[in-house]
Amino acid sequence: MSSTIFILNGPNLNLLGVREPAIYGSETLAAIQTRCEARAAAHGLRIDFRQSNFEGDLIESIHQARLQAVGLIINPAGYSFTSVALVDALKMFDGPKLEVHLSNIHARDAMYHHSLVSKVATAVIAGLGGDGYLHAVDAVARLTSK
Repeated sequence: MSSTIFILNGPNLNLLGVREPAIYGSETLAAIQTRCEARAAAHGLRIDFRQSNFEGDLIESIHQARLQAVGLIINPAGYSFTSVALVDALKMFDGPKLEVHLSNIHARDAMYHHSLVSKVATAVIAGLGGDGYLHAVDAVARLTSK
């Protein structure tokens, strides 16, 4: 059985640390990746960490995860609210799917309140900044150890 968690990051997350730090914080995506790798290792798991600004790349990564990952963590960013194709791909992943948002999307403008991805996610973590990813890694570890 696989011991890899795919962590997928959507558009503009490559600019974390410089993009609207009042909303998203000053931590970079690379720093989040390092923390996730350490947390996963503590559970005996590995991380395949990816970021893309392109919807099709994220869908291809979900397809790969179907065959290679025990769980999937996704911060779909702007695609949370628009991508039926991403939702359809996630439906085909049988393991736990954790949706992560750095900010509390429900405390923001109304256009951010309705995530399509949430409908197919096992759980949603929002508003904890980079720590949300660590909680998602812990949750995948728990959900897959049964």
